[in-house]
Amino acid sequence: MITAVVYSESGGTFKTTTTANLAVALERMDLDVCVIDLDPQEGNLTSLFDVGEFRSDPDADNIVKHILEMPDGPFEDIIETSEEGVDVVPSHDMLGDFTSNLEQKIDYETGMKNMSREEFPRYELLYDLLWDKEQLHERYDAILIDPNARAEDLLYNAIYAMRTLVAPVKPAGKGNLSLGGLEELVTNMEQHLDIEVGLSCVVPSGVGQTNAHQQYTKQFENNEYYPTPVSIPNRESLMDTMWEARGSAFKVLEERWKTFEQDGEMVSEPGQRGVRDRELETARDLYSLAAFIATETFDIDVDTELVLEIDGYGEERFDVGDTEREVTA
Repeated sequence: MITAVVYSESGGTFKTTTTANLAVALERMDLDVCVIDLDPQEGNLTSLFDVGEFRSDPDADNIVKHILEMPDGPFEDIIETSEEGVDVVPSHDMLGDFTSNLEQKIDYETGMKNMSREEFPRYELLYDLLWDKEQLHERYDAILIDPNARAEDLLYNAIYAMRTLVAPVKPAGKGNLSLGGLEELVTNMEQHLDIEVGLSCVVPSGVGQTNAHQQYTKQFENNEYYPTPVSIPNRESLMDTMWEARGSAFKVLEERWKTFEQDGEMVSEPGQRGVRDRELETARDLYSLAAFIATETFDIDVDTELVLEIDGYGEERFDVGDTEREVTA
């Protein structure tokens, strides 16, 4: 199965929107997909998919309670299904206090079991929950995690459980990640967790037309160590509108969502967006990225044809296994 953490050390790399688009693309390939939101901040995957009604309820069952082995009910009860068919384990406010709650658990367990703190498997808890206890590999074909950005217990639990990274990177500017920095990041994770961590691919995102952006992107595209199957151009309008449409870029394009000013206020509505070739090509690139991860990293056969059924326009078809595209309008 596909198991990956979509991770970047720096902000502004479209980590969350990349996770959402990959999840929906894989679902469109007839895979059963689940995403786990381990990011406690606002504006996360839970918000984007319009789930997590009880994320601020301190009494509600949530992912933290299950990781720390104090659930209030079955794990399946905290899974919600998004409008686009992707299952979501939503974020919860308790994620912000994960490490302090974990420390309390470690204090209790080490005292009861006469073990040292070093012996406690603090990074293996999510692994044990997903694969040993819940056996999600029998239910899903793909599980993606959108983690918190800080290198701490939640992130390490995610990487220990998934073992594979997809790395969105900034094309340039403050916080960008060099090839050497990326290699160091993976090496440090492997040493810290004492496991092998695979890097599926690097995804330059938000790539503009400036010389700095183009040169930086070429560094990744031409490197010998990490695959760079696609570079995602700067599609700020498309990616921003995902938050208004509460779904993927595919949903934005098919339902033609657009954010615009009306009577002095910003509104967002379906049926308003124009059909632009450059945005359709971005959808193709996102689908191609998902196909690469499925086929090249995990050796899974998937349907490489993307069919967009665009409201009031017709169908547009892309086969990401081919260089040619067929358009039906």
